[in-house]
Amino acid sequence: MTYLEQSLDHLTAVRRAVRPTTLIRNPRLDQLVGAEVLIASETFQYTGSFKFRAAYSAALRSSASRLIAASSGNFGQALAYAASLMNKEAIIVMPDNSAAVKVDAVRKFGGQVEFVETQKMSRAQRVAELACQYPDAQVLSAYDHDDVISGNSTLGAELAERAGEYDAVIAPLGGGGLTAGLICGLMQAGCGMEVFGAEPLMANDGKRSLDAGKIVINEEEPQTIADGARTVSLGQRNWAILQTGIKDILEVSEDGIEGAVRLLFHLANLKCEPTGGLALGAVVARKDLFKNKRVVCVVSGGNVDVDLFCRLVASR
Repeated sequence: MTYLEQSLDHLTAVRRAVRPTTLIRNPRLDQLVGAEVLIASETFQYTGSFKFRAAYSAALRSSASRLIAASSGNFGQALAYAASLMNKEAIIVMPDNSAAVKVDAVRKFGGQVEFVETQKMSRAQRVAELACQYPDAQVLSAYDHDDVISGNSTLGAELAERAGEYDAVIAPLGGGGLTAGLICGLMQAGCGMEVFGAEPLMANDGKRSLDAGKIVINEEEPQTIADGARTVSLGQRNWAILQTGIKDILEVSEDGIEGAVRLLFHLANLKCEPTGGLALGAVVARKDLFKNKRVVCVVSGGNVDVDLFCRLVASR
């Protein structure tokens, strides 16, 4: 069996395991932004975010019985669940200020949580310590890993099949695993949709990297409300894809992120986490760029603390 045949078999297995993304249209949203907007929501995916695609792909390919990863929550709970389906163990290194709903979910899916104070030690350092403690374990990146990118490419393949003729797809960007996967999936499907990344203005290392032509690294994890985008830098594998495959990376203010969460609730009846609002926030902020275009906004996940979500949707 060739590598290509193995890859196709693997992707087929992942697509069979995941839930199809939920596609939503709302004419009021179109009117607001002056474009035809299709919401592709991963909030109803297993474990509540697109990360299940990545985690299932990586766990399925791994021969290790114990998996270790750093995560702010979504990849952690996705990996914990995927590992449990395959009778594997999962150890998740999480910041000590992670959303309680995400910590609880990791544990409920059978994962072991290791907290780290990111002001004193990076998640990567703690992962390295655990790798020494468990030499037979496999360390997985939540974004900078071939099997993670392959898993995320299944969303691109789905959009190519189901969305129809759209001009662009905009997706949240942290480490770059989702956008890199979208580029690969759309390319493999022969779909010409342009891919844009949307990242927090206060965590804009992706945009700065694109402008500089090389990876720019943050000195510390940015404390944006979009916790899924609190990455120090883009992944090396992701960067190799993004530097030539992404159209642009759009920055969204903290107010813009919060506003998008409210819009998705009021106009699309969606509960999403702040990171999930980045794509729509980018479209709202850059109406000039997308005027009269047909765009897909990926809502990456819906795992948000109830108190925070209630505060966001009640604000004006």
